[in-house]
Amino acid sequence: DKGYVSRELDHFLAERGVRLIRPSYRNRTPHPGEPLLKAVRQLIESVNDTLKGQLDLEQHGGRTIEGVGVRIAQRLLALTAAIWHNRATGQPVTRSLTAYDH
Repeated sequence: DKGYVSRELDHFLAERGVRLIRPSYRNRTPHPGEPLLKAVRQLIESVNDTLKGQLDLEQHGGRTIEGVGVRIAQRLLALTAAIWHNRATGQPVTRSLTAYDH
């Protein structure tokens, strides 16, 4: 993200062997791998939308960090099982829990 642009951050990450790939400004040379950012970001946004929308992760109900982790894991497992079932039975929409929402 362009919000993560600073010499201090670059130095901090370089000391730890981390290379952050982000979009280049117009006056800078593009980084190798930069063309992949758009596709990766689109994938991340799609996953976030699924997690927040279908799995109601913003209303998880966990009271501790462990409780939040367990509830997220339960919902991811349920979605994974639904995707597997939908693919195995030839359903037209595979990434949906709507048919199982009672």
